[in-house]
Amino acid sequence: MPKWTLTTEFTFDSAHYIEDYDGPCGRLHGHTYRVQVVASSTQLHPSEYCPHPVMVADFRSLRWAKRDAMKGGLDHGVLNELLPKEYGTTAEEIARYLYDATKKRVPEGVTIKIRVSETPNSWVEYED
Repeated sequence: MPKWTLTTEFTFDSAHYIEDYDGPCGRLHGHTYRVQVVASSTQLHPSEYCPHPVMVADFRSLRWAKRDAMKGGLDHGVLNELLPKEYGTTAEEIARYLYDATKKRVPEGVTIKIRVSETPNSWVEYED
């Protein structure tokens, strides 16, 4: 059976603080977050932008978080105010949030994995 795997990468700039963290990360500060989304499927699908079954998932749908915070994304926002209360703002929790929100935007049967970096040399990966 064929299998397609695509990867897209994007960045967004946001501020956050880690609640009750004893140190500098407990204060409001910002990052340029680098995100990779890996999506796989054994079949191709249409998207909200293309009616033909020619893609695993639409890149535009996968990169939703890079939109401006005032337009439904995370760019130039304060994550503590943008993320639902059940998520924290560590890289691990941001990855989980991005996974959950992105999974709702892809066709059924598409598996995804999310990688998030706050700094050039540290990543967290989340998949369910």
